[in-house]
Amino acid sequence: MASRADTLASSRLRRLARRDPERAEPQAERCELCSQPIGPDHRHLLDISNRELKCTCRPCSLLFDREAASQGQYRLVPDRRLRLDDFELSDLSWEELRLPVDMAFLFHSSGEDRVMAFYPSPMGATESLLQLDAWARLERDNPVLGSMRSDVEALLINRVKGARRHWLVPIDDCYRLVGLIRTGWRGLTGGREVWEAIGRFFEDLDARARPEHSPPAHPTPDPPAASAAERS
Repeated sequence: MASRADTLASSRLRRLARRDPERAEPQAERCELCSQPIGPDHRHLLDISNRELKCTCRPCSLLFDREAASQGQYRLVPDRRLRLDDFELSDLSWEELRLPVDMAFLFHSSGEDRVMAFYPSPMGATESLLQLDAWARLERDNPVLGSMRSDVEALLINRVKGARRHWLVPIDDCYRLVGLIRTGWRGLTGGREVWEAIGRFFEDLDARARPEHSPPAHPTPDPPAASAAERS
């Protein structure tokens, strides 16, 4: 099913894809609010109405660091990246989510008032109808998901070729991955170049993310302290 995320202009996806350091230098970009030149590592605002990303300079991004500044129209995409090494997602739980491919990102949509799941494809970001009961169990087993900010942060999952990797990332990282695949995919299997670019994407993500060890969902209580008589 095509999604509103796919309304992002293909030119914007290409610009995000060109963040790959192995590609040619990106063209100079400008803040989409004040038109000042900006560097390649600038922040983004998310337009809640159409899920479009806007490139911003640092002064403009600081103006929108509080949601009240835009009366809810724009949200500043955060820059935290967590590597979820202890994330609980068994093969059975993955099957229950009913996602058709082994790479996906999931986020809370304030506009839809639900969790939405997308996967990157040669056609862009494609929505997969999520089993909400399965997501509720995933949240129960992984309390870190409770800290995920609506619209602008996502759970990114990579299970391709036996991988079992999970991150909490800014939503623009997900669109950057979509851009890599959409602009670089060739033939039925994608081709060597696009898979090398995907590998570099995840290597860069690991280098930028900090580890976040999720506490167990059901911690084992400490044994009762021994009485004085028992200690003697």
